[in-house]
Amino acid sequence: MRRADRLFQIVQYLRGGRLVRARQLAEWLEVSERTIYRDIADLQSSGVPIDGEAGVGYILRDGYDLPPLMFSRDEIVALVAGARLIRAWGGAEMARAAEEALIKIDAVLPDKARTRSNQVEVHAFAPEMTPDVRERIDRLEEAADLRKRLSLSYLDASEAKTERTVRPLGLWFWGKVWTLVAWCELREDFRMFRLDRIAGMTETGDTFRAEPGTTLRDFYRNMEETGYRRS
Repeated sequence: MRRADRLFQIVQYLRGGRLVRARQLAEWLEVSERTIYRDIADLQSSGVPIDGEAGVGYILRDGYDLPPLMFSRDEIVALVAGARLIRAWGGAEMARAAEEALIKIDAVLPDKARTRSNQVEVHAFAPEMTPDVRERIDRLEEAADLRKRLSLSYLDASEAKTERTVRPLGLWFWGKVWTLVAWCELREDFRMFRLDRIAGMTETGDTFRAEPGTTLRDFYRNMEETGYRRS
C-alpha cells in the first residue's frame, strides 16, 4: 500500500468520534505501531485535527473533511469503466450501488476531472442479465458475506442433478459467466459452481465458521498448488 493511501485510510478509520489505538490501526493496515505513530505525527503536523497520544489512542475531531478527490486520468477511466461493468453484469444491489457510486464520484470531482469522467467511452450491455440472475448474484454475495450455509440443486456438465450443501466463500466473474466459490460438504473440498447451472437454492438456516483448511485464503493457496476444479 502506498503511504498516501495509508494516510487516507488512517483518517477514515478515525472517523466517527471513536478512540482507536495504534495497535489496532497497525493490525488493520499491516504495518508496525512505530509506522502508525510516525504517520499520525505527520497528519497532525499537516493540520489534520487528531487528538490523543501513544498508549492511549487517537480520535479525529468532528467537522474535518478531506479535500476533493484527486484521481489521475487512468484512475478515472478505471473507476468509471469498472462501475459501468458492474452496473451491466452485477447483481441488482451491485448495479444500484455502482450507479450511486458514479453519482457520488461525479459530485466530488474537481471540474476538470469531472469533464474527463464524462468523456470515458467504455460501456457494457448485458441483455442476458435477467432479474432472476441478478437476484441470485445478490443472494449468493450476501450468503458469502454472512456465512450462511446453502443447499443447492446443481446440474453438472452432463446435466445430471446433485444435491449439495455448501459454504459460500465468494463470487468470481469470468466474462459472461459467474461462479460461486464454495466449500462443498458432499465432496469435502473446494468447488466452483456455475450460477447458470444452479437449479435451486435454499438457506439451511444455520451459519458456518471459518475453519482452517476451508477458507477462501486456503482456496487461493490450493489453486496455486494444484489448480482449480469447477463442478
